[in-house]
Amino acid sequence: MSEPSDDAPALGEVIAVLERAYPSDSAQSWDRVGLVTGDPDQPVRRIHLALDPTLAVIEEARSAGADLLVTHHPLLLRGVHSVAVTSAKGASVTNLVVGDIALYVAHTNADVAADGVCVALAEACGVHDLEPLVIIEDRPLGRVGHLTEPMTLGEFARVVAAAVPAAPVGIRVAGPPDATIRRVAVLGGSGDDLFDAVRTSGADAYVTADLRHHPALEAREESRGGPPYLIDAGHWASEAVWLPRAAQLLREELGDRVEVEVSGVVTDPWTFVVRPS
Repeated sequence: MSEPSDDAPALGEVIAVLERAYPSDSAQSWDRVGLVTGDPDQPVRRIHLALDPTLAVIEEARSAGADLLVTHHPLLLRGVHSVAVTSAKGASVTNLVVGDIALYVAHTNADVAADGVCVALAEACGVHDLEPLVIIEDRPLGRVGHLTEPMTLGEFARVVAAAVPAAPVGIRVAGPPDATIRRVAVLGGSGDDLFDAVRTSGADAYVTADLRHHPALEAREESRGGPPYLIDAGHWASEAVWLPRAAQLLREELGDRVEVEVSGVVTDPWTFVVRPS
């Protein structure tokens, strides 16, 4: 990778690029997006992208000499009363400030964007002719579309597994492997509150994550064994598929004035599975 030029953009210029692609005012009302740490006037020569602003990710960005860390998930979604290093969030804020690393968050505004998380997941899975799965707060959340050719659920599950970044625990599937899949709904991240919309969309399969026992079981009961079948691709994997797109956007908009890298840290909290012998 080439070194960034001396004509480094100010953080404010980088933020303007991100805001055009993922406007902060398109985020859900409960969300907390935008600039978390940093000075809009500071120069940005290296940008690091990751799904989660964990301590390991921040250390990785710091070791890489990053001036800006862009993450999907917020660091401070809920109110905090201390940033002492005795808590993980406090240590994260301290490490960002001491390392002179700005943090910018694009969360639900990136989910709903025209080239955001849900579109990246859908296209990675071979789903086209996309339309919104549901409209929430006047924004299109999730996508639904068609496969180029029908395939079995088993085949499609393997397509999904190959399309998203590899996570330690893989993916989970609910439905008969030989069921035919033509129409697919997707929602990166937690999606078991949209089963009604998925049924209304006529999807044969639903690719999402964080499927809890009771909502998933009830969804399968409602379908009487038929579609929509469920594919839980994992929260980290289903959304991390967007990071290379965001990185490419920054490269195209800012050119060789910046160096842009995607984190190699897997922030999926699960590290291994144990199968019955």
